[in-house]
Amino acid sequence: MGSAAAATVAANSASAQDRRPPNLVLFMADELRAESIACYGHPLVKTPNIDKLASEGTRFAQCHVQNTVCEPSRCSFLTGWPVHVRGHRSLYYGLHPDEPNLFRYLKEAGYDVYWYGKNDLLSPDSFASSVTHAEAGPPSGVFTRNPWPKDDPRFYSFLWEKGKDKHKTGDYENVQSAIRILERSSAKPFCIFLPLIYPHPPYSAPEEFHEMYRPQDLPPLRPANTKRLPSFHAALRKKARWDQLNDAFFRQIQAVYLGQISYCDWVLGELTAAIDRTGHRDDTALFLFSDHGDYAGDYGLVEKWPNAMHDVLTRIPLIVRAPGMSPGFATGKVATGQVELFDVMATCLELAGIRARHTHFAKSLMPQLRGPNGNGDTGDASRAVFCEGGYNANEPQEFEPLNQFADAANPYYPKVALQNEQPETITRTSMIRTLTHKLIYRPDDQSELYDLAKDPRELHNVHGESGYSRVQASLFGELMNWYVRTSDVAPLEKDARGFPTPN
Repeated sequence: MGSAAAATVAANSASAQDRRPPNLVLFMADELRAESIACYGHPLVKTPNIDKLASEGTRFAQCHVQNTVCEPSRCSFLTGWPVHVRGHRSLYYGLHPDEPNLFRYLKEAGYDVYWYGKNDLLSPDSFASSVTHAEAGPPSGVFTRNPWPKDDPRFYSFLWEKGKDKHKTGDYENVQSAIRILERSSAKPFCIFLPLIYPHPPYSAPEEFHEMYRPQDLPPLRPANTKRLPSFHAALRKKARWDQLNDAFFRQIQAVYLGQISYCDWVLGELTAAIDRTGHRDDTALFLFSDHGDYAGDYGLVEKWPNAMHDVLTRIPLIVRAPGMSPGFATGKVATGQVELFDVMATCLELAGIRARHTHFAKSLMPQLRGPNGNGDTGDASRAVFCEGGYNANEPQEFEPLNQFADAANPYYPKVALQNEQPETITRTSMIRTLTHKLIYRPDDQSELYDLAKDPRELHNVHGESGYSRVQASLFGELMNWYVRTSDVAPLEKDARGFPTPN
Protein backbone atom coordinates (compact mmCIF):
# COMPACT_ATOMS: atom_id res chain seq x y z
CA MET A 1 0.00 0.00 0.00
CA GLY A 2 1.41 3.38 -1.01
CA SER A 3 1.91 6.22 1.43
CA ALA A 4 -1.04 8.14 0.04
CA ALA A 5 -3.34 5.12 0.41
CA ALA A 6 -2.02 4.46 3.93
CA ALA A 7 -2.67 8.08 4.85
CA THR A 8 -6.23 7.77 3.52
CA VAL A 9 -6.85 4.62 5.58
CA ALA A 10 -5.45 6.30 8.67
CA ALA A 11 -7.60 9.36 8.08
CA ASN A 12 -10.72 7.24 7.58
CA SER A 13 -9.93 5.29 10.74
CA ALA A 14 -9.46 8.49 12.71
CA SER A 15 -12.70 9.86 11.25
CA ALA A 16 -14.56 6.70 12.29
CA GLN A 17 -13.09 6.99 15.75
CA ASP A 18 -14.19 10.62 15.92
CA ARG A 19 -17.71 9.57 15.00
CA ARG A 20 -17.91 6.95 17.75
CA PRO A 21 -19.87 8.37 20.68
CA PRO A 22 -18.07 8.52 24.02
CA ASN A 23 -18.34 5.91 26.71
CA LEU A 24 -20.20 7.04 29.82
CA VAL A 25 -19.40 6.14 33.42
CA LEU A 26 -21.95 7.29 36.01
CA PHE A 27 -20.61 7.05 39.57
CA MET A 28 -23.59 7.58 41.89
CA ALA A 29 -22.91 7.75 45.61
CA ASP A 30 -25.89 7.37 47.96
CA GLU A 31 -26.78 10.21 50.37
CA LEU A 32 -23.63 12.21 49.59
CA ARG A 33 -24.20 15.89 50.32
CA ALA A 34 -22.05 18.48 48.59
CA GLU A 35 -20.97 20.50 51.60
CA SER A 36 -19.18 17.50 53.15
CA ILE A 37 -16.59 17.27 50.35
CA ALA A 38 -13.27 19.09 50.41
CA CYS A 39 -13.54 20.78 47.01
CA TYR A 40 -17.01 22.00 48.02
CA GLY A 41 -15.55 23.74 51.04
CA HIS A 42 -15.41 21.28 53.92
CA PRO A 43 -12.36 22.19 56.05
CA LEU A 44 -11.65 18.74 57.49
CA VAL A 45 -12.67 15.88 55.22
CA LYS A 46 -10.13 14.23 52.93
CA THR A 47 -11.45 13.58 49.41
CA PRO A 48 -8.33 13.69 47.20
CA ASN A 49 -9.82 11.71 44.32
CA ILE A 50 -13.00 13.75 44.11
CA ASP A 51 -10.91 16.92 44.32
CA LYS A 52 -8.62 15.67 41.54
CA LEU A 53 -11.62 14.86 39.36
CA ALA A 54 -12.89 18.41 39.90
CA SER A 55 -9.50 19.80 38.84
CA GLU A 56 -9.70 17.77 35.63
CA GLY A 57 -13.28 18.58 34.69
CA THR A 58 -16.15 20.86 35.68
CA ARG A 59 -17.54 21.11 39.20
CA PHE A 60 -21.12 22.33 39.53
CA ALA A 61 -21.30 24.37 42.73
CA GLN A 62 -25.10 24.32 43.05
CA CYS A 63 -26.68 21.09 41.86
CA HIS A 64 -29.99 20.18 43.51
CA VAL A 65 -32.17 17.07 43.37
CA GLN A 66 -35.85 16.76 42.44
CA ASN A 67 -36.70 14.70 45.54
CA THR A 68 -34.87 13.83 48.76
CA VAL A 69 -35.65 10.09 48.72
CA CYS A 70 -33.77 7.49 46.64
CA GLU A 71 -36.29 6.15 44.12
CA PRO A 72 -38.17 9.36 43.25
CA SER A 73 -34.90 11.23 42.80
CA ARG A 74 -33.47 8.53 40.55
CA CYS A 75 -36.63 8.31 38.44
CA SER A 76 -36.38 12.04 37.78
CA PHE A 77 -32.67 11.77 37.02
CA LEU A 78 -33.27 9.15 34.33
CA THR A 79 -36.29 10.82 32.68
CA GLY A 80 -35.88 14.58 33.03
CA TRP A 81 -39.32 14.72 34.66
CA PRO A 82 -40.24 16.39 37.93
CA VAL A 83 -41.84 14.01 40.41
CA HIS A 84 -45.38 15.25 39.78
CA VAL A 85 -45.40 14.38 36.05
CA ARG A 86 -45.95 10.66 36.66
CA GLY A 87 -46.26 10.38 40.43
CA HIS A 88 -42.94 8.73 41.24
CA ARG A 89 -43.12 9.83 44.87
CA SER A 90 -42.12 6.87 46.98
CA LEU A 91 -39.79 3.87 47.16
CA TYR A 92 -42.33 1.63 45.42
CA TYR A 93 -42.76 3.21 41.99
CA GLY A 94 -39.96 2.39 39.55
CA LEU A 95 -39.86 3.32 35.87
CA HIS A 96 -41.97 1.03 33.69
CA PRO A 97 -41.50 0.00 30.04
CA ASP A 98 -44.02 2.59 28.85
CA GLU A 99 -41.92 5.38 30.37
CA PRO A 100 -38.77 6.78 28.76
CA ASN A 101 -35.38 6.51 30.40
CA LEU A 102 -31.79 7.40 29.53
CA PHE A 103 -30.54 3.81 29.56
CA ARG A 104 -33.12 2.62 27.05
CA TYR A 105 -32.15 5.45 24.71
CA LEU A 106 -28.49 4.44 25.01
CA LYS A 107 -29.14 0.74 24.49
CA GLU A 108 -31.34 1.37 21.46
CA ALA A 109 -28.57 3.55 20.01
CA GLY A 110 -26.05 0.71 20.22
CA TYR A 111 -24.57 1.15 23.68
CA ASP A 112 -23.91 -1.73 26.04
CA VAL A 113 -25.36 -0.65 29.38
CA TYR A 114 -23.77 -2.23 32.47
CA TRP A 115 -25.25 -1.80 35.92
CA TYR A 116 -23.39 -2.68 39.14
CA GLY A 117 -25.10 -1.71 42.39
CA LYS A 118 -28.51 -1.18 43.96
CA ASN A 119 -31.71 -0.57 42.02
CA ASP A 120 -34.25 1.92 43.44
CA LEU A 121 -34.93 3.03 39.87
CA LEU A 122 -36.35 0.60 37.29
CA SER A 123 -39.26 -1.78 37.69
CA PRO A 124 -38.15 -5.39 37.07
CA ASP A 125 -39.87 -5.49 33.69
CA SER A 126 -37.83 -2.51 32.41
CA PHE A 127 -34.38 -4.08 32.68
CA ALA A 128 -34.53 -6.18 29.49
CA SER A 129 -35.08 -3.17 27.23
CA SER A 130 -32.76 -0.81 29.10
CA VAL A 131 -29.78 -2.74 30.48
CA THR A 132 -27.35 -5.17 28.88
CA HIS A 133 -26.19 -6.69 32.16
CA ALA A 134 -27.02 -5.91 35.80
CA GLU A 135 -25.66 -7.16 39.12
CA ALA A 136 -26.69 -5.94 42.53
CA GLY A 137 -23.45 -6.87 44.21
CA PRO A 138 -23.23 -8.05 47.82
CA PRO A 139 -24.02 -5.61 50.65
CA SER A 140 -21.10 -6.96 52.68
CA GLY A 141 -19.15 -4.45 54.71
CA VAL A 142 -22.01 -1.95 54.94
CA PHE A 143 -24.53 -3.52 57.28
CA THR A 144 -22.52 -4.22 60.39
CA ARG A 145 -24.05 -4.56 63.88
CA ASN A 146 -26.13 -2.15 65.90
CA PRO A 147 -24.19 -1.99 69.21
CA TRP A 148 -26.90 -0.32 71.30
CA PRO A 149 -29.55 -2.14 73.39
CA LYS A 150 -33.19 -1.43 72.54
CA ASP A 151 -33.78 0.65 75.68
CA ASP A 152 -30.84 2.95 74.83
CA PRO A 153 -31.80 6.23 73.08
CA ARG A 154 -28.89 5.60 70.70
CA PHE A 155 -30.57 2.46 69.36
CA TYR A 156 -32.25 4.30 66.46
CA SER A 157 -29.30 6.61 65.77
CA PHE A 158 -27.94 4.50 62.87
CA LEU A 159 -24.47 4.78 64.43
CA TRP A 160 -23.26 1.19 64.16
CA GLU A 161 -20.03 -0.71 64.65
CA LYS A 162 -17.17 -0.15 62.25
CA GLY A 163 -16.66 -2.41 59.28
CA LYS A 164 -13.60 -4.44 58.37
CA ASP A 165 -11.49 -4.72 55.23
CA LYS A 166 -11.94 -1.92 52.70
CA HIS A 167 -11.59 -4.49 49.91
CA LYS A 168 -14.59 -6.51 51.13
CA THR A 169 -17.54 -4.23 50.60
CA GLY A 170 -20.24 -4.37 47.98
CA ASP A 171 -19.12 -0.99 46.62
CA TYR A 172 -15.57 -2.22 46.09
CA GLU A 173 -16.77 -5.38 44.36
CA ASN A 174 -19.13 -3.44 42.11
CA VAL A 175 -16.32 -1.10 41.07
CA GLN A 176 -14.14 -4.12 40.35
CA SER A 177 -16.89 -5.40 38.04
CA ALA A 178 -16.85 -2.03 36.27
CA ILE A 179 -13.07 -2.22 35.93
CA ARG A 180 -13.40 -5.57 34.19
CA ILE A 181 -15.59 -3.88 31.58
CA LEU A 182 -12.98 -1.15 31.15
CA GLU A 183 -10.34 -3.82 30.57
CA ARG A 184 -12.26 -5.43 27.72
CA SER A 185 -11.85 -4.56 24.08
CA SER A 186 -15.21 -3.58 22.62
CA ALA A 187 -16.33 -2.23 19.28
CA LYS A 188 -19.45 -0.80 20.90
CA PRO A 189 -19.62 2.23 23.19
CA PHE A 190 -20.62 1.42 26.73
CA CYS A 191 -22.33 3.05 29.69
CA ILE A 192 -21.40 1.85 33.17
CA PHE A 193 -23.85 2.79 35.92
CA LEU A 194 -22.52 2.47 39.48
CA PRO A 195 -25.33 3.13 41.99
CA LEU A 196 -23.28 2.45 45.11
CA ILE A 197 -24.15 2.32 48.82
CA TYR A 198 -21.76 4.62 50.67
CA PRO A 199 -22.20 6.97 52.50
CA HIS A 200 -25.75 5.74 53.17
CA PRO A 201 -26.59 4.90 56.82
CA PRO A 202 -26.05 2.98 58.98
CA TYR A 203 -23.10 5.19 59.82
CA SER A 204 -20.34 2.60 59.59
CA ALA A 205 -17.16 2.60 57.52
CA PRO A 206 -14.35 0.09 56.92
CA GLU A 207 -11.95 0.00 59.85
CA GLU A 208 -9.34 2.49 58.66
CA PHE A 209 -12.05 5.05 57.76
CA HIS A 210 -14.50 4.65 60.63
CA GLU A 211 -12.45 6.68 63.12
CA MET A 212 -10.56 8.82 60.61
CA TYR A 213 -12.06 12.05 62.02
CA ARG A 214 -12.36 13.22 65.61
CA PRO A 215 -15.81 14.58 66.49
CA GLN A 216 -14.34 17.53 68.38
CA ASP A 217 -12.53 18.71 65.24
CA LEU A 218 -15.71 19.11 63.19
CA PRO A 219 -17.21 22.52 62.40
CA PRO A 220 -20.32 23.33 64.49
CA LEU A 221 -23.44 21.37 63.61
CA ARG A 222 -26.72 23.08 62.87
CA PRO A 223 -28.59 23.16 66.19
CA ALA A 224 -31.70 21.11 66.93
CA ASN A 225 -33.60 23.97 68.55
CA THR A 226 -34.08 26.04 65.41
CA LYS A 227 -37.40 27.91 65.57
CA ARG A 228 -40.51 27.61 63.38
CA LEU A 229 -39.73 24.28 61.79
CA PRO A 230 -42.24 21.85 60.23
CA SER A 231 -43.82 19.35 62.60
CA PHE A 232 -41.71 16.35 61.56
CA HIS A 233 -38.62 17.78 63.29
CA ALA A 234 -39.95 17.57 66.86
CA ALA A 235 -42.12 14.51 66.17
CA LEU A 236 -39.29 12.49 64.66
CA ARG A 237 -36.79 13.44 67.33
CA LYS A 238 -39.27 12.36 70.00
CA LYS A 239 -40.36 9.15 68.26
CA ALA A 240 -36.77 7.98 67.66
CA ARG A 241 -35.59 9.31 71.06
CA TRP A 242 -33.01 11.52 69.35
CA ASP A 243 -34.16 14.34 71.63
CA GLN A 244 -32.31 12.46 74.41
CA LEU A 245 -28.98 12.63 72.56
CA ASN A 246 -26.54 15.50 72.94
CA ASP A 247 -24.49 17.49 70.46
CA ALA A 248 -21.36 15.41 71.13
CA PHE A 249 -23.14 12.26 69.99
CA PHE A 250 -24.44 13.88 66.80
CA ARG A 251 -20.89 15.09 66.12
CA GLN A 252 -19.74 11.48 66.42
CA ILE A 253 -22.35 10.50 63.84
CA GLN A 254 -21.13 13.14 61.43
CA ALA A 255 -17.49 12.17 62.00
CA VAL A 256 -18.28 8.61 60.88
CA TYR A 257 -20.31 9.99 57.96
CA LEU A 258 -17.20 11.87 56.84
CA GLY A 259 -15.25 8.62 57.13
CA GLN A 260 -17.77 6.95 54.85
CA ILE A 261 -17.27 9.78 52.36
CA SER A 262 -13.50 9.29 52.46
CA TYR A 263 -14.07 5.60 51.77
CA CYS A 264 -16.34 6.49 48.86
CA ASP A 265 -13.53 8.74 47.62
CA TRP A 266 -11.03 5.87 47.86
CA VAL A 267 -13.31 3.61 45.80
CA LEU A 268 -13.62 6.38 43.20
CA GLY A 269 -9.82 6.50 43.06
CA GLU A 270 -9.74 2.80 42.17
CA LEU A 271 -12.12 3.51 39.29
CA THR A 272 -10.37 6.61 37.92
CA ALA A 273 -7.00 4.86 38.05
CA ALA A 274 -8.45 2.02 36.00
CA ILE A 275 -9.97 4.43 33.46
CA ASP A 276 -6.53 5.95 32.93
CA ARG A 277 -4.67 2.61 32.98
CA THR A 278 -6.96 1.06 30.35
CA GLY A 279 -6.63 4.00 27.96
CA HIS A 280 -10.21 5.19 28.37
CA ARG A 281 -9.47 8.66 29.70
CA ASP A 282 -9.79 10.20 26.24
CA ASP A 283 -12.93 8.38 25.09
CA THR A 284 -14.97 8.27 28.30
CA ALA A 285 -17.05 10.88 30.11
CA LEU A 286 -17.09 10.38 33.88
CA PHE A 287 -19.93 11.78 36.02
CA LEU A 288 -19.87 11.85 39.83
CA PHE A 289 -23.11 12.70 41.65
CA SER A 290 -25.54 11.49 44.31
CA ASP A 291 -29.28 10.94 44.64
CA HIS A 292 -29.64 13.28 47.68
CA GLY A 293 -27.88 14.28 50.88
CA ASP A 294 -28.10 13.33 54.55
CA TYR A 295 -28.78 15.16 57.83
CA ALA A 296 -25.82 13.38 59.48
CA GLY A 297 -26.54 14.98 62.87
CA ASP A 298 -27.48 18.47 61.69
CA TYR A 299 -30.67 19.84 63.27
CA GLY A 300 -30.52 16.89 65.68
CA LEU A 301 -31.59 14.55 62.85
CA VAL A 302 -30.07 11.68 60.90
CA GLU A 303 -30.67 10.14 57.47
CA LYS A 304 -33.42 12.01 55.57
CA TRP A 305 -37.19 12.67 55.50
CA PRO A 306 -39.47 12.58 52.44
CA ASN A 307 -40.69 16.20 52.62
CA ALA A 308 -37.56 17.77 54.12
CA MET A 309 -35.72 20.18 51.82
CA HIS A 310 -32.80 21.76 53.62
CA ASP A 311 -29.67 22.16 51.50
CA VAL A 312 -28.00 19.29 53.38
CA LEU A 313 -30.55 17.07 51.59
CA THR A 314 -31.14 18.79 48.25
CA ARG A 315 -27.62 19.98 47.34
CA ILE A 316 -25.39 17.28 45.96
CA PRO A 317 -22.03 17.16 44.21
CA LEU A 318 -21.95 17.04 40.43
CA ILE A 319 -18.57 16.79 38.74
CA VAL A 320 -18.09 15.92 35.07
CA ARG A 321 -14.82 15.05 33.35
CA ALA A 322 -15.20 14.92 29.59
CA PRO A 323 -11.74 15.53 28.11
CA GLY A 324 -10.48 14.38 24.76
CA MET A 325 -13.80 14.53 22.92
CA SER A 326 -13.46 18.10 21.76
CA PRO A 327 -10.87 20.85 22.10
CA GLY A 328 -13.68 22.92 23.57
CA PHE A 329 -13.69 20.97 26.84
CA ALA A 330 -11.75 22.90 29.46
CA THR A 331 -10.69 21.64 32.88
CA GLY A 332 -10.69 22.84 36.46
CA LYS A 333 -13.82 24.95 36.06
CA VAL A 334 -16.53 25.82 38.57
CA ALA A 335 -20.03 26.39 37.22
CA THR A 336 -21.67 28.65 39.78
CA GLY A 337 -25.17 28.82 38.34
CA GLN A 338 -27.82 26.45 39.70
CA VAL A 339 -28.48 23.16 37.89
CA GLU A 340 -30.58 20.08 38.64
CA LEU A 341 -29.68 16.41 38.89
CA PHE A 342 -31.88 15.41 35.98
CA ASP A 343 -29.72 17.62 33.72
CA VAL A 344 -27.34 14.64 33.67
CA MET A 345 -29.84 12.81 31.45
CA ALA A 346 -29.96 15.58 28.85
CA THR A 347 -26.16 15.96 28.96
CA CYS A 348 -25.54 12.26 28.36
CA LEU A 349 -27.94 12.25 25.43
CA GLU A 350 -26.15 15.19 23.83
CA LEU A 351 -22.74 13.62 24.39
CA ALA A 352 -24.00 10.41 22.76
CA GLY A 353 -25.61 12.27 19.85
CA ILE A 354 -29.08 10.96 20.72
CA ARG A 355 -32.26 12.98 20.39
CA ALA A 356 -34.86 12.45 23.12
CA ARG A 357 -38.20 11.21 21.87
CA HIS A 358 -40.15 12.46 24.86
CA THR A 359 -40.92 15.86 26.33
CA HIS A 360 -38.72 16.56 29.33
CA PHE A 361 -37.58 19.52 31.42
CA ALA A 362 -33.89 18.83 31.86
CA LYS A 363 -31.23 21.08 30.37
CA SER A 364 -28.01 19.85 28.81
CA LEU A 365 -24.91 20.99 30.68
CA MET A 366 -22.76 21.05 27.55
CA PRO A 367 -22.56 24.89 27.55
CA GLN A 368 -20.96 24.74 31.00
CA LEU A 369 -18.64 21.89 30.00
CA ARG A 370 -17.50 23.82 26.93
CA GLY A 371 -17.40 27.15 28.77
CA PRO A 372 -14.35 29.29 29.52
CA ASN A 373 -11.39 28.21 31.59
CA GLY A 374 -11.10 29.11 35.25
CA ASN A 375 -13.68 30.01 37.82
CA GLY A 376 -16.66 32.12 36.98
CA ASP A 377 -20.34 31.96 36.28
CA THR A 378 -20.45 29.37 33.51
CA GLY A 379 -24.18 28.85 33.93
CA ASP A 380 -27.47 30.70 34.07
CA ALA A 381 -27.32 32.82 37.23
CA SER A 382 -31.08 33.45 37.05
CA ARG A 383 -32.12 29.78 36.95
CA ALA A 384 -34.25 28.56 39.84
CA VAL A 385 -34.28 24.91 40.91
CA PHE A 386 -37.18 22.90 42.30
CA CYS A 387 -37.79 19.95 44.60
CA GLU A 388 -40.92 18.03 45.65
CA GLY A 389 -41.69 15.50 48.33
CA GLY A 390 -44.20 14.05 50.75
CA TYR A 391 -47.46 12.17 50.35
CA ASN A 392 -51.17 12.90 50.37
CA ALA A 393 -52.93 11.36 53.37
CA ASN A 394 -55.67 10.02 51.05
CA GLU A 395 -53.13 7.97 49.07
CA PRO A 396 -51.98 5.28 51.51
CA GLN A 397 -50.23 3.41 48.69
CA GLU A 398 -47.51 6.07 48.76
CA PHE A 399 -46.55 5.45 52.38
CA GLU A 400 -43.81 3.04 53.40
CA PRO A 401 -45.76 0.00 54.68
CA LEU A 402 -45.56 -0.33 58.44
CA ASN A 403 -45.99 -4.11 58.27
CA GLN A 404 -42.54 -4.37 56.72
CA PHE A 405 -41.01 -2.42 59.60
CA ALA A 406 -43.28 -3.55 62.44
CA ASP A 407 -40.39 -5.01 64.41
CA ALA A 408 -39.15 -2.29 66.74
CA ALA A 409 -35.65 -3.74 66.30
CA ASN A 410 -35.59 -2.36 62.75
CA PRO A 411 -33.70 0.96 62.74
CA TYR A 412 -36.29 2.46 60.38
CA TYR A 413 -39.20 1.60 62.66
CA PRO A 414 -39.66 5.10 64.22
CA LYS A 415 -39.58 6.84 60.85
CA VAL A 416 -42.08 4.53 59.17
CA ALA A 417 -44.31 4.41 62.25
CA LEU A 418 -44.43 8.20 62.43
CA GLN A 419 -45.42 8.49 58.77
CA ASN A 420 -48.33 6.11 59.26
CA GLU A 421 -49.44 7.29 62.70
CA GLN A 422 -49.10 11.04 62.05
CA PRO A 423 -49.46 11.56 58.28
CA GLU A 424 -49.63 15.31 58.83
CA THR A 425 -45.86 15.22 59.36
CA ILE A 426 -45.22 14.07 55.81
CA THR A 427 -47.68 16.02 53.67
CA ARG A 428 -46.87 17.13 50.14
CA THR A 429 -44.29 19.86 49.91
CA SER A 430 -42.64 21.88 47.13
CA MET A 431 -39.48 23.96 47.03
CA ILE A 432 -38.16 26.72 44.81
CA ARG A 433 -34.57 27.89 45.31
CA THR A 434 -32.69 30.77 43.74
CA LEU A 435 -29.10 31.74 44.50
CA THR A 436 -30.37 34.16 47.16
CA HIS A 437 -33.59 32.71 48.64
CA LYS A 438 -35.41 29.44 49.21
CA LEU A 439 -39.16 28.90 49.69
CA ILE A 440 -40.38 25.54 51.00
CA TYR A 441 -44.15 25.56 50.65
CA ARG A 442 -46.27 23.28 52.83
CA PRO A 443 -50.01 23.93 52.46
CA ASP A 444 -50.75 21.63 55.41
CA ASP A 445 -47.81 22.38 57.71
CA GLN A 446 -45.20 25.01 58.50
CA SER A 447 -43.74 26.58 55.36
CA GLU A 448 -40.18 27.87 55.32
CA LEU A 449 -38.38 30.83 53.72
CA TYR A 450 -34.64 31.35 54.00
CA ASP A 451 -32.54 34.35 53.04
CA LEU A 452 -29.56 32.40 51.75
CA ALA A 453 -27.39 35.48 51.37
CA LYS A 454 -27.71 36.26 55.09
CA ASP A 455 -28.47 32.76 56.38
CA PRO A 456 -26.70 30.13 54.20
CA ARG A 457 -27.01 27.45 56.90
CA GLU A 458 -30.83 27.85 56.95
CA LEU A 459 -31.26 28.54 60.65
CA HIS A 460 -33.79 31.39 60.58
CA ASN A 461 -37.17 30.77 58.98
CA VAL A 462 -38.49 34.18 57.86
CA HIS A 463 -41.68 32.87 56.23
CA GLY A 464 -44.52 35.27 56.90
CA GLU A 465 -42.30 38.12 58.13
CA SER A 466 -43.35 41.48 56.72
CA GLY A 467 -39.88 42.38 55.56
CA TYR A 468 -39.89 39.38 53.21
CA SER A 469 -43.45 39.61 51.91
CA ARG A 470 -42.42 40.74 48.43
CA VAL A 471 -39.76 38.04 48.06
CA GLN A 472 -42.14 35.39 49.39
CA ALA A 473 -44.90 36.38 46.96
CA SER A 474 -42.48 36.44 44.03
CA LEU A 475 -41.11 32.97 44.82
CA PHE A 476 -44.60 31.57 45.30
CA GLY A 477 -45.64 32.99 41.93
CA GLU A 478 -42.64 31.42 40.23
CA LEU A 479 -43.40 28.11 41.90
CA MET A 480 -46.95 28.19 40.55
CA ASN A 481 -45.67 29.15 37.09
CA TRP A 482 -43.36 26.14 37.18
CA TYR A 483 -46.24 23.83 38.04
CA VAL A 484 -48.34 25.18 35.18
CA ARG A 485 -45.49 24.73 32.71
CA THR A 486 -44.53 21.22 33.86
CA SER A 487 -47.87 19.83 35.01
CA ASP A 488 -47.99 17.10 32.37
CA VAL A 489 -46.42 15.93 29.13
CA ALA A 490 -48.41 15.27 25.97
CA PRO A 491 -47.67 12.11 23.95
CA LEU A 492 -45.68 12.70 20.77
CA GLU A 493 -47.80 10.21 18.81
CA LYS A 494 -51.19 11.47 17.64
CA ASP A 495 -54.34 9.36 17.44
CA ALA A 496 -56.73 9.31 14.55
CA ARG A 497 -60.02 11.07 15.25
CA GLY A 498 -62.23 8.59 13.45
CA PHE A 499 -63.78 5.26 14.37
CA PRO A 500 -62.01 1.92 14.17
CA THR A 501 -61.99 0.22 10.77
CA PRO A 502 -64.62 -2.55 10.59
CA ASN A 503 -63.30 -6.12 10.33
